[in-house]
Amino acid sequence: MEAKANGPKGERPTPVIDGPTNPMVTPLLTDLYQFTMAYAYWKAGKQDDKAVFDLFFRKNPFGGEYTVFAGLEECIRLIANFRFTEDDLSFIRASLPCACEDGFLDYLRGIDCSDVEVYAISEGTVVFPRVPLMRVEGPVAVVQLLETPFVNLINYASLVATNAARHRFVAGKSKLLLEFGLRRAQGPDGGIGASKYSYIGGFDATSNVAAGRLFGIPLRGTHSHAFVSSFMSPDEIIEKSLQSRDGSTTCEDFVSLVQTWLSKIQVLRSGVANFCAVALALSELGYKAVGIRLDSGDLAYLSCEARKFFCNIEKEFGVAGFGKTSITASNDLNEETLDALNKQGHEVDAFGIGTYLVTCYAQAALGCVFKLVEINNQPRIKLSEDVSKVSIPCKKRCYRLYGREGYPLVDIMTGENEPPPKVGERILCRHPFYESKRAYVVPQQVEELLKCYWPGSPLKAREDLPALKDIRDRCIKQLELMRPDHMRRLNPTPYKVSVSAKLYDFIHFLWLNEAPVGELQ
Repeated sequence: MEAKANGPKGERPTPVIDGPTNPMVTPLLTDLYQFTMAYAYWKAGKQDDKAVFDLFFRKNPFGGEYTVFAGLEECIRLIANFRFTEDDLSFIRASLPCACEDGFLDYLRGIDCSDVEVYAISEGTVVFPRVPLMRVEGPVAVVQLLETPFVNLINYASLVATNAARHRFVAGKSKLLLEFGLRRAQGPDGGIGASKYSYIGGFDATSNVAAGRLFGIPLRGTHSHAFVSSFMSPDEIIEKSLQSRDGSTTCEDFVSLVQTWLSKIQVLRSGVANFCAVALALSELGYKAVGIRLDSGDLAYLSCEARKFFCNIEKEFGVAGFGKTSITASNDLNEETLDALNKQGHEVDAFGIGTYLVTCYAQAALGCVFKLVEINNQPRIKLSEDVSKVSIPCKKRCYRLYGREGYPLVDIMTGENEPPPKVGERILCRHPFYESKRAYVVPQQVEELLKCYWPGSPLKAREDLPALKDIRDRCIKQLELMRPDHMRRLNPTPYKVSVSAKLYDFIHFLWLNEAPVGELQ
């Protein structure tokens, strides 16, 4: 990394954070109304009012009861390099009404996010509705400009990571999961993002070479039907010799060796038989064939038949381990297909999954929102006739409480200045809105969820951004910690999200004070 500083001038430099992976992620990647509001704040002299916003979602995706948080690193990369260029400012000037003063553009020219603080749950954590994924504090106009890019960067990333985790859960720990979705993804950015966040969610490798280079994700691939059908006959193979793996000998006519083996197998011509002949010829020279891919037909039946064939080859010709030759399946696989294969019984070792994974075919968006919860130390609440859209006001701290068996029991939000829950001490956990839904919990472990990832000043400590593999490892461990009934595909048990008794009382006090009182004539 080159040695440059992110943060205010004149202060001790902090280690560099590179810019966003996608060069299109700039301060202009926002909605026009963010600039309209920023101008209005500036015009009213409110641009430096201290605001607190929560980024959260209201409902878990795919009919499940959990979500994997992803995309945080790209958000931090954005604010660490948040600066308007002169070209940006010229475009903003042309896009706003002609009455917009030069002073507003001078204000934008000076913005660098040095007064912004970001507290977030660690990327790769299993998260739940209403609990803030990120808390963003700072001058209201600046934080408002961050709303759209933050929601954009978190929404798709978390959706894909969750989709990948669900596929992993159904496939099981022992199966190899390969992301093959680049050609079906929504554009290059969708393809790159899908590869990265599928890896976080538990996939083992990708076919996407660019993602492999950018993120160090293992690469895997097979070959297409076109490669096979491009050869009309073995006579087209010009170089027929093949040196043994240890280099001690050379087979002068490998094609003839393959044909010899094919005659020994004595079965009808088929792809599996042809593969076995090649694999046996390679074995003679010290090589081990990787395996086969099934891309159509009854995958459960065909995989079982192929496994029987491999086992018979091992038994008949004494080739150790041949019966365990890898079988990969593809062909528009999804969560339901994997579940059906498990119920039917199959012998597939690896699944190549594309369209349904990277496009999140079962659900288009996660539905993240970015809501003001405090301005100049005054709590704010969004009211709605739809209770699910009522926001939880004020700056909060969030904790995960664990039970005796080591499973998370409940997430609880408290006011910023409330004492934290303590191990072994009973605490009342209340539903934010429904009076009768409450329970006492005696936690055996307490984990605070929100950590400082961008402290504004480089003089303050902040959490380091972990490597991608560490995020993936965290995700896998988090999923293993969850109670099985929260994870199941059908009718999962909802995970409890609560507030402290004090915060509950304050929510309803503020709600009654803010809600208009009707009058009957």
